Amino acid sequence: MRSFDAIIIGAGQAGPALAGRLNDAGLSVAIIERHHVGGTCVNTGCRPTKTLVASAYAIHTARRGADYGFSVAGPVDVDMKAVADRADRIIRDGRAGNESWLFGMANVELIRGHARFESSGVVTVDGERLTAPRIFINVGGRAVVPEMPGADQVPLLTNTDIVALDALPRHLVVIGGSYIGLEFAQMYRRFGAEITIVERMDRLIAREDPDVSDAVRQILEAEGITIRTGADCISFARSGADVEVRVDCAEDAQPVVASHVLMAVGRRPNTDDLGLEVAGVAVDARGYITVDDRLETSVPGIWALGDCNGRGAFTHTAYNDFEIVAANLLDGEDRRVSQRLPGYALYIDPPLARVGMTDAEAARTGRRLLHSKRPMSRVGRAVEKGETQGFMKVVADAETRRILGAAILGTSGDEAIHGVLDMMNADQPIEQLRWAVPIHPTVSELIPTLLLDLQPGNGEA
Repeated sequence: MRSFDAIIIGAGQAGPALAGRLNDAGLSVAIIERHHVGGTCVNTGCRPTKTLVASAYAIHTARRGADYGFSVAGPVDVDMKAVADRADRIIRDGRAGNESWLFGMANVELIRGHARFESSGVVTVDGERLTAPRIFINVGGRAVVPEMPGADQVPLLTNTDIVALDALPRHLVVIGGSYIGLEFAQMYRRFGAEITIVERMDRLIAREDPDVSDAVRQILEAEGITIRTGADCISFARSGADVEVRVDCAEDAQPVVASHVLMAVGRRPNTDDLGLEVAGVAVDARGYITVDDRLETSVPGIWALGDCNGRGAFTHTAYNDFEIVAANLLDGEDRRVSQRLPGYALYIDPPLARVGMTDAEAARTGRRLLHSKRPMSRVGRAVEKGETQGFMKVVADAETRRILGAAILGTSGDEAIHGVLDMMNADQPIEQLRWAVPIHPTVSELIPTLLLDLQPGNGEA
C-alpha cells in the first residue's frame, strides 16, 4: 500500500488547483482520474459549449448583415464538421494544458483509473491500495436520463454526446426548458436545425422570475424555435430512423417527429460507484455528498468539492470550493460556503446573468423592498450594437440600502453583472455609487443609474 499526504479523487475544476496548492506546500499528492482531466468544464461543459455558442453567434450575425450595412452573397453556409472540429480543438488544448500542469508538479502523481473507498482512509485504484490522512472527493456529475415511457427504446443524446456531434440534425427536440437545454436549442437553431423545446413546467427556467422566463421565451420564439410548455405526457417511440416524441395526453395529439433528441432535464452526482457507504460518507436522497459549511463530510479527514456536494453546479463554485478548502487547511483562515453569493449566467444570446435573490425570493423574506428595471433599448451600447432585446433589474432592501439581487438579460449582461456582484460582495449601500463615473459607452454604465433609481414596488415595472 502506498502512502500520500493527500488523495484527490477527480481531476475536474477543483482537483488540479488543490493539487497545486498542496504541492507548493511540500505535500505528496495522488490525484486520480478515470476519464478526462479537466472534468465537465473542459471536456463537455463550459469550453466546448461556449465555443459552439460563439460559432452560432457569428453565423447569426452574418445572416443579419443588412442590419449593419453589408451583405453576404447567398445564404450562410454552415460547415458542421468545421464547427465541431473547432470545439474539439479547444477541448483538447484545455485538457492538455491541465495535464501538463499536473505533470509539472514535483510532489503530485496523476493516477489513471477508477477509485473506490476500501475504508475511510484507504482508496483502491484498479486493485492498487492508496492511503492518506486527507482525502478530497471531486468527482463531478453527469446528465440525468429519467425513466420516461419509451426512453430506453430510442437513441437519446446528452450534453456529452451533442458537443461531439459533427452533423446538423434535421429536427432536434430538446427535452427540458432549463439552462443547458436552452443553450443547445438556440445554437442549433442558428446552425440551421428545426428545434422544438419540450418542458413539463408551465414556463421555461422556472426558478427565474416570470418576467425573465417570458422574455427568454420571446427571444427564442422570435428565432423560430417551437416551445411546448406544460408537457404532461412525454413519451418516445421509434418511427423508422426518426423518433416520435409525444408531449400531450390527448389520444389524438400528434407527436413531434425528431431526427435527434437531446435529454437536458438535470444532472446527478457521480457518487454511486465510489464505495462511499464503506467509508461512512453520508449522502442525501439524490446522491449528493453531505458537507458542512467548510465542505467537510460526515467523516473527519474527507472533504467533497464541486458538483458532487450539491452546494453549487458551476465551474466557478467548484473552483471556489477549492479556494475555501485550501484557505482553511493551508492558510489558517475560516472561510465558509455560506459566504458565497449565488451568481451564474445562461449563455443564450443575449445572455441572462443573475446574482443573489430573484424578486420572488426577496419578497418571501418579508422585507420592505426597492425595485428598479430598465429595458435594454435604453442602454446606448445595446442600441449601437443593434442588440436591444431584454432588460436589467435590481431588488434591494429598503432599510439597509443593500442590493439583494439582480438580473441582466441583455448583450454583455454576463460581464456587466459583476458590477452588481462586486457591490454585494463589498457590502456597500447603493448610495456608494453616487459619484461613480462609469466608462461610456458600456452596458455597465446603466447600473449606477439603475441602482440610484430604486423605488418601492412589486418588481414588475
